[in-house]
Amino acid sequence: MKTRILYVEDESDLGNVTKQYLELVGFEMNWCLDGSSALKAYNQEAYDIVIIDIQLPDMDGFALAKEINHINEHAHFLFLTARNLKEDRIRGLELGAFDYITKPFDVDELVLRVRNFVNRQLRYSDTPVASSSDEIQMDDVKVDLKLLSISIGDHFSTSLTLREMELFTYLYQQRNQIVKREEILLHIWGDNDYFLGRSLDVFISRLRKVLSKSSSVKIENVYGVGFKLVSPK
Repeated sequence: MKTRILYVEDESDLGNVTKQYLELVGFEMNWCLDGSSALKAYNQEAYDIVIIDIQLPDMDGFALAKEINHINEHAHFLFLTARNLKEDRIRGLELGAFDYITKPFDVDELVLRVRNFVNRQLRYSDTPVASSSDEIQMDDVKVDLKLLSISIGDHFSTSLTLREMELFTYLYQQRNQIVKREEILLHIWGDNDYFLGRSLDVFISRLRKVLSKSSSVKIENVYGVGFKLVSPK
């Protein structure tokens, strides 16, 4: 089955070229010129990935992503922007973006990043943890791999993004052991650079915030080395 992509870009020439190229390499594309038409399209059909230009004529891409999240809290975003601001990248990650590309970009790079994400999804669905059980239980923490949710005790539950679940699962598979930063980056992102390291820190911070409600499960920072998911044996 082809990966379905909703592509939101108001620059006609760039949008047309990118749409045609991604179709040529095997993706199913729906291209919208503004946020309103993209939101209408998302309400009508299901998409695997949403590629959004942050600077749209009727709303910014972050606002559009929030609206789409109201429809599907597990939507997967890749943001495009002409600005190379750390604040924008962090904001995008907080909205659940799996990647971020600064304009002008090479369309082959865009294709590679999308394919890497799709391959990670397939790899994640085939992991032993996911195939042997739909749940992870550690003391008062229960993780539903199928629903992408985590609950602490009887009074707290929240959703995780696919990337957060990938990270949590990888740490769980090596729980109570130190996992090096570079190992995490290479396993989940397929690369190790400064920006991806910042991305990892954002996701670790979000998981720590959730696990702070647990009485015994936590993620420890091993300074200069990596992280350790600590849980009862």
